Amino acid sequence: MQRREFIGLIGSVAATWPLAARAQQPAMPVIGFVNVAYAKGYAPLLSAFLKGLSETGYVDGRNVAIEYRWAEDQSDRLPALVADLVHRQVAVIAATSTPAALAAKAATKMIPVVFTTANDPVQLGLVASLNQPGGNVTGVTQTNTEITPKRLQILHELAPTASVMALLVNPANAVSATNIKELQAAARALGLELNVLNASTERDFDGAFAKLIELRAGGLVIAGDPFFTSRIEQLAALTVRHAVPANYHSRDFAVAGGLLSYGTDVRETYRLAGNYTGRVLKGDKPADLPVQQATKVELIINLKTARALGLSVPPALQARADEMIE
Repeated sequence: MQRREFIGLIGSVAATWPLAARAQQPAMPVIGFVNVAYAKGYAPLLSAFLKGLSETGYVDGRNVAIEYRWAEDQSDRLPALVADLVHRQVAVIAATSTPAALAAKAATKMIPVVFTTANDPVQLGLVASLNQPGGNVTGVTQTNTEITPKRLQILHELAPTASVMALLVNPANAVSATNIKELQAAARALGLELNVLNASTERDFDGAFAKLIELRAGGLVIAGDPFFTSRIEQLAALTVRHAVPANYHSRDFAVAGGLLSYGTDVRETYRLAGNYTGRVLKGDKPADLPVQQATKVELIINLKTARALGLSVPPALQARADEMIE
């Protein structure tokens, strides 16, 4: 081989080597992130999820890719959205709402699924037990459904003369029936009349609040739902405009001007779900990861809103509050 030919051969190998090396590099793992709601309104929770993921060393765009799927309040779209993620063979599915978790559970027995839910995952059929999930599914439960009756009790403490209360639910959420039954039982125990109001679209809000005023309800409990969570500021503004004492499970509701919030730290549950997702990417099996339960329940009271509504917060309730917004 002549010198000129040899130099040309070396040059061609050097030019093609980086391409070949890149082709041999393992592809970035892909997370399928699916939720029943709109992306708008979920930025704080998504940020918490990414924080938990980063705790395991994974950063979106650096060493992991995330495929986002938002059903935009149309739960009937979830099976197709999840099926697309399964078809793409993502490494793990992060199903960050109860409807999304149920759709993921039904879609695959092979791809790991990490969920967040406000309900009992055993009762939903997502896992066999909390300590030993079994199968390909694990996650985090917020336990907010279980404490929903307490929200009614706290409202009753703030408005003890009210005899009529209301519960706002999303009828498109099949799990809402649990909230209704538990709240009706709690209302009877307190000697209260409880009226159920429905809203599954933004257009329904005006009608629901008009009915609320017609009933002269002394308070409103908003059932936990992804549709409501993505519209916290709008709901808080409506309760203030209509001068209705209201209680929701998310702290962001009280921060936005709602009277109070009572529930677990939802952002913390998303952080834990992100952490579990990263652990699954590192090789942990969902069957070996016990379902985590949010244990801290926070009571946040917006004193400015209470004064605007003409309500006096009892000292005993103030003492129980984790935070009071002035």
